[in-house]
Amino acid sequence: MVCIVCGNTQTAGIAAWHATCPACHYESAALSVAINKPTDVEINEAEREAALKALRLENFRAIVQYARRHARPGARSLLDVGSAHGWFLETAREDFAVLGIEPDAVVGSRAASRGLPVRAGFFPDVLQDDERFDVIVFNDVIEHIPDIRSALDACRQHLEQDGILILNLPSSRGFFYRFSKCMARLGWRMPFERLWQKDMPSPHVHYFSPANLATLVAGQGFELVDCAELPALRAKGLRERLSYAGKVSPLSLWLQYLAVMCAIPVLRIFPSDIIVCIFRKKTAG
Repeated sequence: MVCIVCGNTQTAGIAAWHATCPACHYESAALSVAINKPTDVEINEAEREAALKALRLENFRAIVQYARRHARPGARSLLDVGSAHGWFLETAREDFAVLGIEPDAVVGSRAASRGLPVRAGFFPDVLQDDERFDVIVFNDVIEHIPDIRSALDACRQHLEQDGILILNLPSSRGFFYRFSKCMARLGWRMPFERLWQKDMPSPHVHYFSPANLATLVAGQGFELVDCAELPALRAKGLRERLSYAGKVSPLSLWLQYLAVMCAIPVLRIFPSDIIVCIFRKKTAG
């Protein structure tokens, strides 16, 4: 398999479905077929919301600040691709005129019922050819898209001149991802498979580092203007997140909670598992 970043040949990874590039260290997974197949994993959206909301709201506030900092003066329009429950739309609408796109009709309709502007469907299919935005944001979405080059081309088409593209996604340099790879090599593959969301309705198909992500996106007509890490763990909402990650006894849950709470200050010295990269559309010519 040819690496989508640098064109070198990828080599076999830790599992039969996993591959990595020895040159630029991009990682891929042949898991996209699971999107269209039945799965034994049922997602309880209420539990998922409770598990993720606190962390994501804090990170979304930081992303809005990046958008304000790097968007051109007077920028107003913002598109959130894969807007899910609408949390980012709610966070950003004080500073921008927002629009969300959400392929899950049930989740999208719940956000729309709260008065949020959400279109049901896939990006860029539900957009008019002449619709343009000052900011396009992908929050935990781009790593799920098999044809990432086409998605980036569509972003370039639908961005205004000097518009910015913000990608918030998992990092292959992150502490937990690297730890999961070590455990997988020793025979314990569950954490590694969980981070790739194997057997979930929409698994990850890419894992990037800041460096190889910047190389890929720059090749599609963008320039990197900023890149930063966001916390992968926060104290607020941690217990709910641990509870959602697996069915465990109350005693085990509290032991895990106390252990992770003690570990959070130490983990700050290691690379985070979440990165946010901001790219500006290059001027034609």
